[in-house]
Amino acid sequence: MSIRLLVVDDEPTQRSMLSEYLGEQGYDVAEASAAEEAIGTLRSRRADVVLTDVRLPGTDGVELIRRARAEGLAPEFLVMTAYGTIDNAVEAMRAGAYDYLTKPLRLDDLDRALARVGEGLPALAETADPFAGAGRTMQAVRAMIDKVAPSEATVLITGESGSGKEVVADCIQAGSRRASEPYIRVNCAALAENLLESELFGHAKGAFTGADEARAGIFEAASGGTVLLDEIGDISPAVQVRLLRVLQEREVTRVGERSPRPVDFRLLTATHRDLEQRARDGRFREDLLFRLRVIEIPVPPLRKRLEDVPALAHRLLQRIAERHGRSAPALSPSAVASLERHDYPGNVRELEHRLERALVLGAGPQIEPGDLELDAAPARSQGNPETLPAAVEELERNWITRALQESNGVRARAARTLGIPERVLRYKLRKYAIDAAGRK
Repeated sequence: MSIRLLVVDDEPTQRSMLSEYLGEQGYDVAEASAAEEAIGTLRSRRADVVLTDVRLPGTDGVELIRRARAEGLAPEFLVMTAYGTIDNAVEAMRAGAYDYLTKPLRLDDLDRALARVGEGLPALAETADPFAGAGRTMQAVRAMIDKVAPSEATVLITGESGSGKEVVADCIQAGSRRASEPYIRVNCAALAENLLESELFGHAKGAFTGADEARAGIFEAASGGTVLLDEIGDISPAVQVRLLRVLQEREVTRVGERSPRPVDFRLLTATHRDLEQRARDGRFREDLLFRLRVIEIPVPPLRKRLEDVPALAHRLLQRIAERHGRSAPALSPSAVASLERHDYPGNVRELEHRLERALVLGAGPQIEPGDLELDAAPARSQGNPETLPAAVEELERNWITRALQESNGVRARAARTLGIPERVLRYKLRKYAIDAAGRK
């Protein structure tokens, strides 16, 4: 079925461009130029997802979300914000937004955000079941989720980038006693240390330059609900200390204040880092790790559960085709066999991208092995290159690719992860023909 979208933006050109693009992708799109108009539209035509700018004339996007949620006019919201107004986006997430996108928008980011939010829509729940057709390995993960979800235990979800950690977290939250309460996701790696500290713990008026008013943090805003701290392994020592205190005392002290405030939330965390190694290296507090790892759910990489690939590929292909407003082509038996042999360094995310590229560029009635371009991507199981220089280059290429993917294409962050100057990274990107998103 077609997902119904409402695009809210006071800039006519931007609004028209987005509506046209989303319509071409198969979405049922309506437009509004202001919050009041959006509320009126939603009352007469309920939407599945509202894509709104934060800054609107009169009533802003945050208030629009609060009002629409109060009236039950739409289940999910995505917000758009300029780079300089990330705090407004976080405020929108406290009000109930699913995620935010920075302007100028990248259409592939928009596509991925809509795909993620679409997975949770009731009308799509059956086709989006992340464990449908899963083999024994992932059924064991599902069994663990079913046991853990109704409890109040803090859960640490570990696994490689793209393996599905956020899906596991969402399933835990959906099966919990707090499922109807706020659920706030925070990507710790996406926010600078001072901003992350303020957003998590809140701040007093005048606590720092630009703090024109007091603001509750995410832990307060999630009262009664659940917080997912993604990329928890990337938080600074200072934030680690404050987080440990919150978990120990179940109270939070805003930046610039002395008096603590009680908080009530369930904490889920996720990371692709080896936190035990980081603790041994002195980069992560061991006492905090104990608090986070009351229960650990490791999500295996796709190469360790290749039996899931056929069912997963068919499900992803259906969803991708719907997003593009097309019928899903069949996967030929040889294409399925090729998918089952691949190593997937990019995990489920890589499988999804390869299927989308095959759907868009393929010319035949069904997807064949050549459409998937698997031969162009060396798998780890293929053996070592013939010479030492070739082996070093292959290792370097893979490290750079993964660093870019994990940093969402932010070169400065990837360079820091790799321990090289950004200018050196730019040279390596040209040398290995890797684009900013980490694609070879």
